Amino acid sequence: MNSDITMEKTVIKEVNKILSHSIPSNSLALSDEEKIEKIEFHFAKIMDILGLDLHDDSLRGTPKRVAKMFVKEQFSGLNPINKPKVSLFENKYDYHEMLIEKDITLYSNCEHHFVPIIGKVHVAYIPGKQIIGLSKINRIVHYFAKRPQVQERLTIQISDALKEVLKHNDVAVVIEADHLCVASRGIKDTNSKTITSCYSGKFETQAIKQEFLSNIFKKKDFHNDTCS
Repeated sequence: MNSDITMEKTVIKEVNKILSHSIPSNSLALSDEEKIEKIEFHFAKIMDILGLDLHDDSLRGTPKRVAKMFVKEQFSGLNPINKPKVSLFENKYDYHEMLIEKDITLYSNCEHHFVPIIGKVHVAYIPGKQIIGLSKINRIVHYFAKRPQVQERLTIQISDALKEVLKHNDVAVVIEADHLCVASRGIKDTNSKTITSCYSGKFETQAIKQEFLSNIFKKKDFHNDTCS
């Protein structure tokens, strides 16, 4: 019993170490409170430059609201304290078929304009000796999404994290998303979507890849390149 607990603690420790590898090196230079204070100060300057009245009842608290939202919500994935606690379980069911977690809500922000990226993430893996709790897949997605991002990097980060956690390469990730930097500014195209994918291990086999894509898009005969 004690050896099982020790083993579980070791696995959790290793998994959390993996998830902390992608943290920007300067993200720990300030505490959350210090970040909020500095962002509040500078965002008030931006509002002032734009000609907004910071004495207006509706706007007075906006700099602090924005600062707290950035640090505690939208970009909370920059703080390793917020990384998900991921644990693995022995595959007692001897289940070795494809497992798909589809339509995971994606809400991130484009790092070029700081406007939202909204979409869905579809993840699949083929279990080996261990399985991961289903909600932990969602938490890994959300952790990497809560940073200024580009969709291509986010796709690879999710795939790499899962491969390291599961200790094998039989992982697939597809993201379909609307980018408000395309919809709300510039070209102002509200119809286009961006789809990125990353297939590795057994998912590089056309038949397995197609089974995955058929399940998430309910279509047949897909042909996609791999990221590996």
